[in-house]
Amino acid sequence: MTIVNRIAVLGAGTMGARIAAHFANAGVPALLLDLPSADSGDRSAIARRGLNAASKGSPAAFFTLHAMHLVECGNFEDDLARLADCDWVLEAVVENLAVKRDLWARAAAHCRSDAILTTNTSGIPLREIASALPLHAQSRFLGAHFFNPPRYLHLLEVIPGPQSAPELLDFVSTWADLRLGKGAVRCKDTPNFIANRIGSFLGGTVTKVMIDENFSVDDIEALTGPLIGFPKSATFRLFDIVGIDVWAHVGGNLYEAVPNDPWRERFLPPDFVQQMIERKWLGEKTGQGFFKRVGPQREIQALDWRTLEYGPRTKPRFESVEMARNIDDLGQRLRMLLSGGDRGAKFLWRVFSDLFVYSASMVPEISDRIVEIDRAMRWGYGHKLGPFELWDAVGFEDAARRIAAEGRELPPNVEAALASGVKSLYAYEGPATLYFDFAKGAYQPLEARPGIVSLKELRRANSVIRCNAGASLLDVGDGVLCVEFHSKANTIAEDALAMLQAGIEETARNFEAMIVANEGERFSAGANLAMVLLAAQEGEWDELDAACRRFQQMNMALKYAPKPVVAAPFGQTLGGGCEVALHARRMQASAETYMGLVEVAVGIIPAGGGCKEMLARHRDVRRAFETIGYAKVSTSAENARELGLMTHADGISMNPERLIADAKRLALSLAPGYSPGVPRRDIHVGGESALAMMKLAVWTARQGNFITDYDVVIGEKLAHVLSGGRLSGEQAVSEQYLLDLEREAFLSLCGDTRTQQRMAHMLQTGKPLRN
Repeated sequence: MTIVNRIAVLGAGTMGARIAAHFANAGVPALLLDLPSADSGDRSAIARRGLNAASKGSPAAFFTLHAMHLVECGNFEDDLARLADCDWVLEAVVENLAVKRDLWARAAAHCRSDAILTTNTSGIPLREIASALPLHAQSRFLGAHFFNPPRYLHLLEVIPGPQSAPELLDFVSTWADLRLGKGAVRCKDTPNFIANRIGSFLGGTVTKVMIDENFSVDDIEALTGPLIGFPKSATFRLFDIVGIDVWAHVGGNLYEAVPNDPWRERFLPPDFVQQMIERKWLGEKTGQGFFKRVGPQREIQALDWRTLEYGPRTKPRFESVEMARNIDDLGQRLRMLLSGGDRGAKFLWRVFSDLFVYSASMVPEISDRIVEIDRAMRWGYGHKLGPFELWDAVGFEDAARRIAAEGRELPPNVEAALASGVKSLYAYEGPATLYFDFAKGAYQPLEARPGIVSLKELRRANSVIRCNAGASLLDVGDGVLCVEFHSKANTIAEDALAMLQAGIEETARNFEAMIVANEGERFSAGANLAMVLLAAQEGEWDELDAACRRFQQMNMALKYAPKPVVAAPFGQTLGGGCEVALHARRMQASAETYMGLVEVAVGIIPAGGGCKEMLARHRDVRRAFETIGYAKVSTSAENARELGLMTHADGISMNPERLIADAKRLALSLAPGYSPGVPRRDIHVGGESALAMMKLAVWTARQGNFITDYDVVIGEKLAHVLSGGRLSGEQAVSEQYLLDLEREAFLSLCGDTRTQQRMAHMLQTGKPLRN
């Protein structure tokens, strides 16, 4: 089996429907089956409801709703014979061994002799499920455990069954990497595999320490979120998303499955959680769990676990957190947090130290290497650092000695490592990463991952050609130069513009092509708003005009550079960051790219060429006006195409780890015989008739109370630019003409105190002001 043209998913619950949706995102047709419905009019109604729930849920399962047409629905009684048309059959029914075995016994008779057969079990031993299959099918059976939501979480745990063919494990891992964008981690067939074994322990430990030390739910959310490199969902928000009954079920099953684990009590949910389950307070799916919304304003309230009553959210303050909050480097921040003496610092030390000890004790039971454990927790739980990377970040040797000094027992493998002089679990030699192998008692090189370019590794290999505070130039090999943004939120200011210009010049002299890429949390949050606001408040209009001109000229230089330029947007690509990407010859975007010209939210219009590019790319002025005027942000790269922010000539990378290498490959493909072209003078504008149409749209929106009076002012400025100014009729204009209109409108709006109020509010709160 080397081709996957069609798949089937057995089970249309939360996971099954979303797995089918993600295959559809990858362009693979899916057959989604579930129990037959008693409704004689639609025996596949259960599967259809699951698919509809996936299409309407939040976060969205599909890149765009257009992908839904790739998923067909059916049922287990009428449609099992259709499995013969499928290259891969994925089972994702309820976590019940008897149910899974019965379904596989029926389904296997209809599967092709070369079809891949996988289960999405989160912890049932593969050998127990595999026994329901005929012997000839067992070599094609394995575990492929997706994490919820499958579209967003990078991890795919690949677990061998008792007879799984090694080449099949390799194929599934590689195919999922390239087509589904997954980070495949090979697991042993142990209870809950890797991520949920460690994750269940971590959740249980956080809950135990909360109870022991009498912390509130809000305290824990403040301490276990982005502050320590965990997602915004922190701990209890995550439980609400997953389902509190699911969390308790997974923990209870794990407790029974690991009778020899000395830490197994951590897996049992506490009494108050059992009471929540009895009351059907199961999280988001029932409308309340650790949090619920109340009243007409949908105010979020938090549960008091001691009384099982809800109350207003609080903002906990811990001295250690206040001292560390503004430290950007995660390692430095963690060390500062753990050095404190307050309750918050003591809580984090108890959680981290137990996590370190437990994770090390699981080697080699759940994994022979620390690498897979770290990857599983980063990719499956969205942590910035896995447990061993986290241990290094706070200081491996110091933390281990502190644990021992408290009279607590370290795992033998850690004791041996300390005795041999190991000071960190990872080490670096130039671009190479080494990990400490507990079994061998020595560092081993981490294998290369073809098709993945790491800017971090290139910096260690001295590939930086030039840098300043806002950006760097790196030689990424094969004749390609990279401009990397690295300011706070990758905002664009004079230093980044200078490095873009330097990149174009360096590429013209010594390289074949250039990419604009980075490895931060976002491509770029846009222009440096604080600097714009300060200049406007100080009335520095000449300086603001000059800065706007420089940004426009820089983007035009990117567009007409002598060598091809490819932008690699991902995550937030907003405002000025979006304009940079729009001016590259091509984009190679991550599938998860949230791109938009959002300037109206802070009271201005795009003035770095964004308006111009929307007109230059599309003759549909209405589409451009709505996209910019409503500050639309794409929900994916595919949606960015629908909004006109990307074209079908631009590439999309399913795997974010491959984005930079993919951008490099695209840039090199453009290099032979490259012609940069010249600035256009043929951009169509609609003149007075287009202006009238857009003004009518603004008036209608105001009458419907969808926008404010000041939004009307901004909308009419935008309409003025997109119509080409006060032209008598349809005409062709130059790019520079439109840039001048953009800049004039931008400066005019910056002078209005209402725009300055919007900018200040955004900087203070991160939210738009409707004034």
